[in-house]
Amino acid sequence: MGVAAAIRNSDGAYLLHLRDNIDGICWPGHWSFLGGQLEAGETSHEAITRELQEEAGLTLPDLRPLATVQQGNGRADIEVFAASWNGDAARIQVTEGIMLAWFHPRVLPRLRVPPWCVEAIHLHHATAQQQPSPDLP
Repeated sequence: MGVAAAIRNSDGAYLLHLRDNIDGICWPGHWSFLGGQLEAGETSHEAITRELQEEAGLTLPDLRPLATVQQGNGRADIEVFAASWNGDAARIQVTEGIMLAWFHPRVLPRLRVPPWCVEAIHLHHATAQQQPSPDLP
């Protein structure tokens, strides 16, 4: 089982990670969520918390389960967590991959994004649209 984080800012954009374009990794050269694999004895929440810290130095207190999605092609399922963050993606020093950037769901068709990630973004975006704004009484 893999883990990933659908991180959304207050503008409605999602934080995506440009993966290295090298053989031997999942989804090379694609924009995807930050995440990775569980280590021995870890829960999914512990794994995504560790991966976010290792890959981007992020600690997100509102990290919560969103959905489990299928990668397909015999690859492991991904447990996707949701969180919010309003930071500057360009300032993050990534330790894996190329860079991080914010993207609105409407531009996904113009990017190389794994289908499981697109599915999770649409699911999260739809869920976020249904929730009342915290600013409303």
